[in-house]
Amino acid sequence: MTDAGTETANVARRRIAVLVPLVVFVALVALFLVRLNSGDPSLIPSALIGHPAPQTALPPVAGLERDGAAVPGLDPASFKGEVTVVNVWASWCVPCHDEAPLLMQLAKDGRFRLIGINYKDEPDNARRFLGRYGNPFAAAGADQSGRAAIEWGVYGVPETFVVGKDARIAYKLVGPISPDNFDAVLKPQIEKALAATGS
Repeated sequence: MTDAGTETANVARRRIAVLVPLVVFVALVALFLVRLNSGDPSLIPSALIGHPAPQTALPPVAGLERDGAAVPGLDPASFKGEVTVVNVWASWCVPCHDEAPLLMQLAKDGRFRLIGINYKDEPDNARRFLGRYGNPFAAAGADQSGRAAIEWGVYGVPETFVVGKDARIAYKLVGPISPDNFDAVLKPQIEKALAATGS
């Protein structure tokens, strides 16, 4: 092969070496964008569905009261035998402000307990938040380190879980409770958990 032929072959190899990774990168970016825009983020599956609720006990949010009584922290033993809706929230979370009235509406249903996990928040800010919107929680644990949220598999705040009478996670809603998913998704999942016999 001549020097010109060798040089042409080398140029072609260099172009391929540059183009292949570039094409792969562009394809991955396109796939990521399609996945990101194609669906509802609340439909992200959770590996914890059907598994026991995490056994992380949390202290109460300091100074938090409801109807004149101190609100207890999170006690995993209380999940057994009763349907529980667990909401992970924080005062600094903008969508949490939007879902607060719906949580108050949910709390009116006495067939299940509504408890909160206050994620990486200051107690004063958490109390002010609930003072502004009302406190829907029968119990509210302070997760200042974020460890409990990790054990619950939380992607981001807010998230809501339905825990069945058998103390297993029956459903997970990623993102805020909204007027759209409140009646169409969350309530039916709670009803399904209430109808289950538990063991």
